[in-house]
Amino acid sequence: MTESAAAPMSKEMQDCVEACMSCHTMCEETMSSCLQRGGQAQLQVMRALMDCSEMTRMCADMMMRRSPLSAEMCAMCARACDMCAEACMSMPDDAQMMRCAESCRRCAGMCRTMAGATM
Repeated sequence: MTESAAAPMSKEMQDCVEACMSCHTMCEETMSSCLQRGGQAQLQVMRALMDCSEMTRMCADMMMRRSPLSAEMCAMCARACDMCAEACMSMPDDAQMMRCAESCRRCAGMCRTMAGATM
């Protein structure tokens, strides 16, 4: 095991992992909410939710195992979160969508910070 892999995660990395997992959960809950409503959910919104959900989970996993690809994954994750936030904002009257957009924006900001950091 390399020394960097044995070192404890920085507070910023821990916070980013938590933001990713929180965003992943929020996206999953929002997808469920959309499916329960039936035909209301737009395909574009569902795709963005699915992409963001998968990307945030994978990003958190890669940071936790200190993958050398973490910084690049964080950059991609930030993009997925931004896209998802925009898609959710297309339904401003839906409280669940607004909570999801907020979670996505928070995660995107933290991932952008981690993408610029040395892991």
